[in-house]
Amino acid sequence: MSDPITVDVVSDIVCPWCFLGKRRLDMAVASVAPQLVEVRWRPFQLDPSIPKGGVPRQAYLEAKFGSTGRLADLHKPLVAAGERNGIAYAFDRITITPNSLDAHRLIRWSHAHNLQSAMAERLFSLYWLEGADIGNRDVLVKAAVDVGLDGVLVAQLLQSEADLDAVIAEVNQASELGITGVPTFIIANRFAVVGAQSSDVLRSAIMRGGLEARSPSQAT
Repeated sequence: MSDPITVDVVSDIVCPWCFLGKRRLDMAVASVAPQLVEVRWRPFQLDPSIPKGGVPRQAYLEAKFGSTGRLADLHKPLVAAGERNGIAYAFDRITITPNSLDAHRLIRWSHAHNLQSAMAERLFSLYWLEGADIGNRDVLVKAAVDVGLDGVLVAQLLQSEADLDAVIAEVNQASELGITGVPTFIIANRFAVVGAQSSDVLRSAIMRGGLEARSPSQAT
């Protein structure tokens, strides 16, 4: 397979299952061979109504779920799965539910430096492990520097509306494609795998996508 197999990951940093999905995808890609797979990160917003400055997390969760006790029960399988994949979710550290548009812009800009996956990993870790407000631009600039981007340039871009319309257009496109849940992995532009599936499932999907991408003459 001369051309890499593309995996478009539609996700939102504020989705805990997306963090788990990334870790499992990393394992799947490593088992196939990283040079054979091109992972591209695509934006999604679980709740686009959240204002730019975010909202207090406790109040947000109570309005959405009724009680944090119910949410704790819902999180039990996630916490167990996270432990098996090296993720120690620190829900108690999170004080703000942010608007993730700026974080998605940052991931978009990291593509030119082949740092999208590193950027996504850093943002997931900041939010779900450290409780950082990934809607705060100072936090985003520091995250950019952490993975090797130019912090001064990123700060300037965040102060502007650079690529804001493009990110919103991609979010809308995901809805138009019928994507309602994340993570969603689009393999070789041919089919989608929905949810934080196991690394074995993702590996099989990647290999299938690679085979289907071949021409009939190459497959024989």
